[in-house]
Amino acid sequence: MRAIGLTALMVASAAVSAADVPGSRDFDSLSRYPQSEIVAFKEGPVLERTYPLDSIRRISGQVRTSDQISASGQLTAVTYQLPAVHTGIEAFERTRNSLLEEGAELLFWCEGRECGSSSLWANDVFQRSSLYGPEARQAYLLARLPGESERFLALYGITRGNGRSYLQVEAFAPDEPLGIILPNPATLLRQLKSTGELWLPRLPQEPTAEWGALLANVLRLDSTVRVSLEGKGAAGWYEALTQERVKARRMEAEASDEDGLRIKLLR
Repeated sequence: MRAIGLTALMVASAAVSAADVPGSRDFDSLSRYPQSEIVAFKEGPVLERTYPLDSIRRISGQVRTSDQISASGQLTAVTYQLPAVHTGIEAFERTRNSLLEEGAELLFWCEGRECGSSSLWANDVFQRSSLYGPEARQAYLLARLPGESERFLALYGITRGNGRSYLQVEAFAPDEPLGIILPNPATLLRQLKSTGELWLPRLPQEPTAEWGALLANVLRLDSTVRVSLEGKGAAGWYEALTQERVKARRMEAEASDEDGLRIKLLR
């Protein structure tokens, strides 16, 4: 069922560029960046696919990251070359916003030098040397796609030193459920500040210890942030966060009929 779900993400585009590599196609759920071309495409099962959930670096010849997902499954990878007047970051931001509008949940998001070595992202993570460029001109995210089945989408945007810009888009459906995967706290804070809210549709009404500690860590990263908690379990999450020593004056709770938890930034 997961392979079918991933295939449903892909359809032949009605507006394919003549320069696209033969047999390639766009993601149905994501509009192509204007005037971009598909320069690489692959699809099929993989024995192991690894996506970092933190910055990456090389230590003693090995790629290291503090957190990651790794599994066998079905992979679809599309490499877009962007028009000369646009950057990889621009395409990345547009696609990220589209994902959020569709209800995707960001697990990790970094930009610039905080992501780590662009060479490692290009050659070790995505196995595509054309994605290598200055570290200040890169961005990466991993998101969980909405729906009952477990599916992920990775984005990597880069502008190379020669001015060419690329966007790597990969959809991955693991063969087996990966269990609880918690987002990176700094990513949730970045999303909250950039969009004004966090929507966490998978959170249960009854708070869990793992998520209570995570959300408390998010709010501790910036003690000036005040938020409103909305959803069926808003009152319970308010209580759970106060027990995690988040000051009550930094939060408001408002019950609603919505599943999950919506956290809004109070200006």
